[in-house]
Amino acid sequence: MEISVPMLSLLQQHFLNQPQKTAVILQHAGQPDVLIDYQTLLEQSARYARAYENAKILPGEVVVLILQHSADLIFAFWGAILGGQIPSIMPFLTEKLAPERYRADLAALVGVTQPAAMVTSPEFEAEVRGALGPGSSVRAVLLTSQIPASAEVNFQQAGGLARSSEEIVLLQHSSGTTGLQKGVALSQRAILNQLTAYRAALQLQPEDVLVSWLPLYHDMGLIAGFLMPILSGVTLVLMSPFDWVRAPYRLFQSVGQYRGTLSWLPNFAYNFCAQKVRERDLAGVDLSSWRLITNCSEPVKAESQRAFYERFAPYGLKESALACSYAMAENVFGVTQTPAGTLPVTDEIDRAAYINERRALPPQPGQAAQVMLSSGRALANTKLRVVDEAGNDLPDRVIGEIALQSDCMLTGYYRRPDATEQALRGGWYFTGDYGYTLNGELFVAGRKKDMIIVGGKNVYPQDLEALAYEVPCIHAGRAVAFGIEDEKAGTEEAVIVAEVDTDNPQEREQIAEALRRHVTQNSAITLRYAHIVGAKWILKTSSGKTARAANREKFLTESA
Repeated sequence: MEISVPMLSLLQQHFLNQPQKTAVILQHAGQPDVLIDYQTLLEQSARYARAYENAKILPGEVVVLILQHSADLIFAFWGAILGGQIPSIMPFLTEKLAPERYRADLAALVGVTQPAAMVTSPEFEAEVRGALGPGSSVRAVLLTSQIPASAEVNFQQAGGLARSSEEIVLLQHSSGTTGLQKGVALSQRAILNQLTAYRAALQLQPEDVLVSWLPLYHDMGLIAGFLMPILSGVTLVLMSPFDWVRAPYRLFQSVGQYRGTLSWLPNFAYNFCAQKVRERDLAGVDLSSWRLITNCSEPVKAESQRAFYERFAPYGLKESALACSYAMAENVFGVTQTPAGTLPVTDEIDRAAYINERRALPPQPGQAAQVMLSSGRALANTKLRVVDEAGNDLPDRVIGEIALQSDCMLTGYYRRPDATEQALRGGWYFTGDYGYTLNGELFVAGRKKDMIIVGGKNVYPQDLEALAYEVPCIHAGRAVAFGIEDEKAGTEEAVIVAEVDTDNPQEREQIAEALRRHVTQNSAITLRYAHIVGAKWILKTSSGKTARAANREKFLTESA
């Protein structure tokens, strides 16, 4: 049954029925935890709703939020929901990114999305205003220091309650290199239908405690690690992603301290935690309350799950807590999920048939095999197909494109009818991801076209190549980017092969270092593999396009 009650009505129920229940426990390294109950959440969010109203930002207009991990980010988001505006959380500039590149991406976002307002902190105001060109749609840049000190929570006049279930309630943007121009527009109906189906798959209970470090500009963090717990009356322990990267043990300490039951992690985090968390940081930690840890956002690996379990089992982690999911913003979030209380299904297949025939066949005696890990079964409201290039359904164990249909799909890509038409066909969303089914289980096998997934970040090779062409001595059309698997890290690493005219080894190394530095500063990843070669190294197709798969194999062969 589809849901029609507005998101704000659910928040209103918690505000009226359990105002003192803790909604969010906000954590910052070196600071006391901040407990935010539902009364405080609504009262503080009302301040932002008043600020939007004072700035004459109307219901249905987009408000872009560029704030670091903070209470203000939480209140600014829910203030927009309260006022009926459409919030869109964007990444904050870090020291790793070049300000010029960030500003250019932000300007592109503003140009396509046409927001009416942007919210940021005083220290970041110059960067935000620097992205606004002549004739910008942005009528107000609201600073956290200028928000009214208080405002009444008035549901009778809340613009959010007047918004219909079919209207767009928020935008999700890609966390990739330059995915900022394509916002996934989601209706209230889609979000609430997703949460209803996903809660059932998780067997979510009011006493659950969700612990997350995931950024809120990514669908896994925004939906699973933010909207779902708050709207469901489940306490959320929310830490900074930057604190987690610097000290991953904080996740385990928080689970132990607050008896956390649910968390989501990208695959690389399983390896990262297993390798980086030290014994001394786990003293007294009890992980026995963790009942579901879902591996999501990049291809799942059985070896990563195993390493994580073996590392933390001595601290009470149950093997039954390990789960997997296949998810995407275009379906709000979850598409599949390992049923709660069961282990993810594994499938041992013949490697040669998998690579050469696109079939997941049982291994032959004496032949190399590999273990595939299922991403789970489709949610109750979601249908899955695996199709060939002509759109014909494929049987179990044959690899094709994954297509889905549900009652929680995107309305479209915001102000991008071209991209919407390409992705939505005949009521089905064609994901561009490749995989196969087996007895109702989904095994994700391929990549979203040529996308590289590094530590949970979606990176388009064309974007890396464009950056390479900005490096002196590397010319347009003479570079190729692709991903290779880093088994130790449990994720992919990006590789850029670039042709240059010099044969001097010292000059080539200088170019390689410049390439690594430039890509690292101007993209979402750290580039480690910069391979500088001579002319005519890069392989092309008969039509003149770069043959990525062939170049990847050539690189691996030469590097062996």
